[in-house]
Amino acid sequence: MASFSVVSNIASINAQTNLSAANMGLNKALTRLSSGLRINMSGDDAAGLAVANTYRSEVAILNQGIRNANDGLSTLQIKDGALNNVSNLLDRLATLATQASSTSNGANIGTLSDEYGEILTEIDRQISVAGLDTAGGFSVFISSESTASDGVVSGTIGAADTTTLGLTTTSFATAANAQTALTQVQTAIASLGDVQNSVGILENRLQFAVGLATSQVVNTKAAESRIRDANVAEESANLTRYNILTQSGIAALAQANQSSASLLSLLR
Repeated sequence: MASFSVVSNIASINAQTNLSAANMGLNKALTRLSSGLRINMSGDDAAGLAVANTYRSEVAILNQGIRNANDGLSTLQIKDGALNNVSNLLDRLATLATQASSTSNGANIGTLSDEYGEILTEIDRQISVAGLDTAGGFSVFISSESTASDGVVSGTIGAADTTTLGLTTTSFATAANAQTALTQVQTAIASLGDVQNSVGILENRLQFAVGLATSQVVNTKAAESRIRDANVAEESANLTRYNILTQSGIAALAQANQSSASLLSLLR
């Protein structure tokens, strides 16, 4: 048999409970739509949040690694430009030594020798400015890997000053001296090519590394997005659903409260 009471309105309590649940769902849908995120606090998906945070950290590391690689490329390009210029200066040395090696062309060997010496000085100056007067290591950290060395692009860049290149003849007074100088220049050109080769290899490695890191950023960001970001279509549907439930819950609560009040008519 049904019980009628003005003390406990069970229908109203049920309506309030359902209205509270609908209101919580509505607030969650609004939060997700306004933030664009499915996970706005740890309680939304604790396990998913931990994974998403790991992905986000990896993206931050990769982005900085790309900047490191680009900075490294800039450094290598500066050195490469200096080496190209030195290569042109070696061509000039070869020209001067070749001209001085002939005794029948009427060339002033002393004048040619003076220019030859000045160019040697200029080579050393430019190499010093470019930081290539001593051999040194080159290392760029790009990404965090399980094996530390896998995240580093490294190599050695040799020196390219006149002493290292073997340009020991700084002047010549005879054609024979000039021929000796020419032989040294030809050897120096090959040695400079080795230094340029090491720089070029590092440039290519960094470019390939940047390409891989960029791809990893895209894929890792996509993985994070699938966990952290809100599905706007789904949340829009939830918003409509909970809006309707909230409105119907308010109407039901009003009816439940009214039903208790109607019992008072029995006392009249």
